[in-house]
Amino acid sequence: MKPPVAYPLAMADEGETVRIVALMGGMGLDRRMTEMGLNVGAEVTVRNRQGGGIVVARGETRFALGGGMAHKIMVVPALHAPDH
Repeated sequence: MKPPVAYPLAMADEGETVRIVALMGGMGLDRRMTEMGLNVGAEVTVRNRQGGGIVVARGETRFALGGGMAHKIMVVPALHAPDH
């Protein structure tokens, strides 16, 4: 089976669970996302999309991300992610 192509978190559908596979924003974004627990390998569920922004959940914790940041976080569907 061919692995899925990664796409920006900003393109994920509401209710979709995805796994983060890359952070494309440099060291600042890497550090900020890691501090929040949204590092490569983390699974998040899209809870809400409004006005370019996106709200994702990891466990019981929700995170609001701006559209620019969400475009720099590359994801694949969680069911098709490596190690699943």
